[in-house]
Amino acid sequence: MRPVTATAAAVTAALAAGAASVAAGRYASDAALKAPPGRPLPTEPMLTVHSTAAGRVVLTRALASQRPGTYGLAGDGTHAVVGPVLNHATHSADTVVRRLERVTHGTLEPRDKVWLTPNVHVGDPGSALGLDHLDTEIPGELGALPAWFVPGARTTWVITVHGLGATREHPLNVLPFLHRQRFPVLNLAYRGDPGAPRPQDGLGHLGETEWRDLDAAIRHALRHGAEHVVLYGWSTGATMALRAATHSALRDRVSGLVLDSPVLSWETTLRALATARRTPGALLPLAVRAAQGRTGLHGGPDGPAAHAADPARLPVPALILHGPADTIAPWGPSRRLAARRPDLVTLHQVPDAPHGAMWNADPATYEETLRRFLTPLM
Repeated sequence: MRPVTATAAAVTAALAAGAASVAAGRYASDAALKAPPGRPLPTEPMLTVHSTAAGRVVLTRALASQRPGTYGLAGDGTHAVVGPVLNHATHSADTVVRRLERVTHGTLEPRDKVWLTPNVHVGDPGSALGLDHLDTEIPGELGALPAWFVPGARTTWVITVHGLGATREHPLNVLPFLHRQRFPVLNLAYRGDPGAPRPQDGLGHLGETEWRDLDAAIRHALRHGAEHVVLYGWSTGATMALRAATHSALRDRVSGLVLDSPVLSWETTLRALATARRTPGALLPLAVRAAQGRTGLHGGPDGPAAHAADPARLPVPALILHGPADTIAPWGPSRRLAARRPDLVTLHQVPDAPHGAMWNADPATYEETLRRFLTPLM
């Protein structure tokens, strides 16, 4: 091959390899930046329904299907609620029997593909829980944000905000508890959610821009009778809560934070989701760089997530509910935050619970921990 031709071929190959790497990085970053609301995250395995009987469902044996607690069981057009594993029920070596609490809609048939979800309820507070509520809209930066408001007698409101792969149905798990404590609850849908404005780039920003929608919800609550608010977030919703508590112009009216499975390092979470998509380890740095380029996110000790989780910046009491089984938002940063601010942070460890499902693993203990934290803030 002539030298000029060989050089041109090498340059072409290098450009092609570079373009392929960029494309691979973008695809890997999509696992976090384009996580569809209400669909399983890449870390959640699909299970097969083997059979059902009165009060029982037989599922593929997997670590997920053996989790302790109560979960939603979702499929295309189907939602059910399953309780604990029935260890003494007869089953084959490759299956697990769980208590079938109810089928919310659709049917469960043999060979159906399903996944476990923290969402135990579907619908709104009225249809799912029988609670009086108002459908309201909050003026947000990008447009009107849908929200459910459940009235209560107290002047401290709780604003709930879901996280990755979830919708505002997720906070319905704790809504009956909060209602019994007489808190008004504002359950927010934010940019990118069904019925909410779509961000211009079509991407999620892992809470780093979405927090401004939570800021709008704080403003709405204060205009409508709240004297103080408690911000209660799951996953990237917890990131939003931390950001609002430290950056909102109304942060002096935030009296407490409840952080369930908080994402305190977006890079770590993005890498975990990309890995679950079978992204080779060598491409993970490309996924992080792609996310930075596409969203403007900044990582490391000077990034916004690091600032939000800086113990020195924490302004109010915080309850962190988290556990070592969370592979999406590892709980090491939660432990470090609690260890450095024992004056403000209460850490409740939940074993064997996946991301965003701390309540599901042990609802009674979770709610008692929540009650003790919220009582001084009432």
